[in-house]
Order: sequence, then C-alpha cells, then structure tokens
Amino acid sequence: MINRHVKATVLMTLLLSVSSSMAASQEKVSTLADQKEVAVTIYNENLALVKDWRTIVLPAGESILAFREVSGMIRPETALLQSSSGQNGLVVIEQNFDFDLLTPEKLLEKYVGRTIGVVKTHPTTGEETVEDAIVLSSNNGIVLRVGDRIETGLSGGRLIFPDVPQNLRDKPTLVMQLASEKAAPHDIELSYLTGGLSWKADYVAELNNDESRLNLLGWVTLTNTSGTSYKNAKLQLVAGDVNQVQPVFEKRFREQAVDVAYEAAAPRMTQESLLDYHLYSLDRPTNIMENQTKQVSLLQADKISSSKEYLLKGQDYYYRNIYGDLGSKIKVAIYLSFENTKQENLGLPLPKGIVRVYKKDSSGAVQFVGEDRIDHTPENETVRLMLGYAFDITADRKQTDFKKLAGFGEYNYVFESSYRIELKNGKDEEALVRVVEPMPGDWQIISENHTHKRISSSAAEWHITVPAKGSSELLYRVKVRF
Repeated sequence: MINRHVKATVLMTLLLSVSSSMAASQEKVSTLADQKEVAVTIYNENLALVKDWRTIVLPAGESILAFREVSGMIRPETALLQSSSGQNGLVVIEQNFDFDLLTPEKLLEKYVGRTIGVVKTHPTTGEETVEDAIVLSSNNGIVLRVGDRIETGLSGGRLIFPDVPQNLRDKPTLVMQLASEKAAPHDIELSYLTGGLSWKADYVAELNNDESRLNLLGWVTLTNTSGTSYKNAKLQLVAGDVNQVQPVFEKRFREQAVDVAYEAAAPRMTQESLLDYHLYSLDRPTNIMENQTKQVSLLQADKISSSKEYLLKGQDYYYRNIYGDLGSKIKVAIYLSFENTKQENLGLPLPKGIVRVYKKDSSGAVQFVGEDRIDHTPENETVRLMLGYAFDITADRKQTDFKKLAGFGEYNYVFESSYRIELKNGKDEEALVRVVEPMPGDWQIISENHTHKRISSSAAEWHITVPAKGSSELLYRVKVRF
C-alpha cells in the first residue's frame, strides 16, 4: 500500500514537471538582445511614447510571448503590437502586464501557505541541514511552521524556493498570447504610452557688464524613473500642453535617487511644428538609463539685447477705505526682458522652464542674480523675468486724503482719495521706476504731478525718474465709482 502511494506520488510529480516544462517551452521570451531599434518621444506632463522594434521567431499557431524590459510604468491599455515590415498573419489574442517584480519580499509573499526549504548552519561544525517549512505569514517578518513548531526570524539561516511563481518577473514584462499563420521570424513594433519619463527646459543667461546684452544657453533635462533603460534611443521631445484623460487606476510612483549625466554642450536639437505643439529631435541616438537625469544642449544664442526695469505695483483695495500710511520701504521689483526674435540671434520656440541669470563681479567671477519661470514662448514674443527686489531703491506710499462723495446703497458708491508715493534711490546713478496702480470700478485721475498712462481699464502707469542718491515724489488724486 505504501509502495503504491509512493509510485502515485512520483508519477504525479513527473506529470507536474512535464506539464510545467511544456508550459515553459510554450512561452517565447524576448529580451533586449532582440531589439533592433527604440524610439522615445517625451511630453511635458510625465508622459512618453515608446516604440520598440524587435525581430522574434514565432512558431505556427498560438504561442505566448513574454516581451521583457518594457517600461515599469507602461499604460497597458495603450500597447499596440504590429508588424513593422508589412507581414500579415500575426494576431494578438490577449495581453497581460506583469509588473509584480521579483524581490525577496515578493517571493516570500507568493509562497504563503506553500512549502519551502530552510537551511541552517551549525554554529561550531559549520554543517548545513535542510528542513521543510510552511510559510504562514510574511507581513513585517516571516512566520514558519517547521514540523510541529512555529518559528519566526532566520538567525543564521537562509531560505530555498523550488521555483519562481507565475506572474513574478525580474523585469517588467508584457505577456501576449499570439496566433501566427506560420513559423517564421517576425519584425514587430510594440508602441505604448508610459509614465516615469519627463523632461523640462532649463536656461542659463549671463548678463554683460552694463546689463544691455546677455548670452543664453538652453538645456533639456530628462529624468527616467520608468523602471527600464532605453539604449541608443531616437529621442524626441514635444513642447506644449497635451491633454490627457486621467486614468482611473491608481498611479504607481517610484521614489528613487537618480544619477546625472551631461551631454556635449554643442546644440544638437532641431525643432519643427507638430499640430499646435513643437517637436524637438536629437540628431543622434542617446542612452536614457534607468534612474538617471540627463542633460542635452537645446540652444545657444549670444549678444541678445536686454533691458532692466524697476517696477512698483500697488493694490486695488486702497481706494475703498481709509488707510493712511500704507506701508514704509515697499520693495521695488527688478525685471529683465529680451525679445525672442531672429534679429536678436534667437527666434526659436522656447519650451517652458526656469531661466537662471548670472553676472560677473568686478573680479570677473560669475555670480547668481536671480531666476524666474517662463511658460512656452513662441517666436517674436517678449521674455520677461522677475529677478528679485532692489536693495537701494525703495518706496513709501501714503494715503493723504479720503472722501465718500456719494452712495448709500450696494452698488452706487463714489470715493475720492489722494496718495503720495516717495521713491528713494541709494545708487550712484539715476533710476527709472515704473509705477503701476491697479484701480477698481470706473476711475478718473483728477490731479497729478506726473502724467499717467491708462494701460488698461483697471490700471494707471507712471514712469518716475529718481536721481542718484536722491528721491522723487508721485502725487495723485483719483475718483472711483463702484
């Protein structure tokens, strides 16, 4: 009876082994060794299009293809497998994305309720023994049933697993059930959208001594946290805000450190229009390695005319109530602007990003003087950067008079008020300050000591020259109807 039971067990084991080997033999594995070419198009909002070309030999009839080393953040519903050489007779029946990657924790989790081997080493003799154990739990540690006892922890021991469970892969893998008319090599293209790949533009501007011109260098900064590398990839970047429907499934975020790689400083990117966006193409293949930040030169332009402006901007609430002293030593902002035109050696669509501005000091050392973020800027537009606040130019604003002329209802108020703005300049040269006062409702300047300009329906503007080591005043009275 015992012999019959042993024979049955051995036979069952052999059948399971044969079945397992047959299943394994039916799965065709494609690795990067099959890859002929890869192209990556990266968009602004954590989105990329990957096109992966491979040559794979498939049997006739149905088969399972494990397409390894796809992005770990692939959007599987966007995957499209097709012949890249016009071959027919290849049909995708089903596909599954296996993103449960092989780790010691995951492997242990998959073996809960199953038998593994526990290897223990004798502390004095060094002799190793193996015991069978059932994994009871893997949460916050391991709990095992070894014979008639329960053990936790593995002091001085290690675990042996008979195999890797199904759907647990060491690399992100797209598994597809295919049907092929005949056994033959197939040139196939797998395209899909993925997260984990992003890019941004960064600019470095260096001002000359009198701040009348600047040199501009643009960098593209790529970040890859998608879970795979793209070697010798054709790289393209799309600048523009592409609409995306938010997926309903939970996003998987990867928080990992990244390395930084720098490409040559010579401009190597060309641009063209794409729908209402702009497409930038790198003129040579590049490696986009996993967990890496790479910088590629985007543009370089020299001797661009620039202008500096001092701006004091008020608030529209001043005109509704009595405020008196509205604050002392108000900061005056510093703005730098230049024209994105071919006449200024530029005239390129500038992707959104941060512009960092530098200037040399008297000893010739380059110093950082401010930065600002720009939006996508087409050709022939003005780039305007807020660099900070002036140290030597300050302002004092006071409300010198306030009257309610009419109005006791909700919408028919009329107020009249007057203001004094004193601008002070501690620099060795005179400064021109642009004063912009937002004004609510229907407004009218009644009196002023400098001529204003109505720059919009809700703002007045004055240009005040402040002498070196001196001060200037702006006085005006305004009537406002709500």
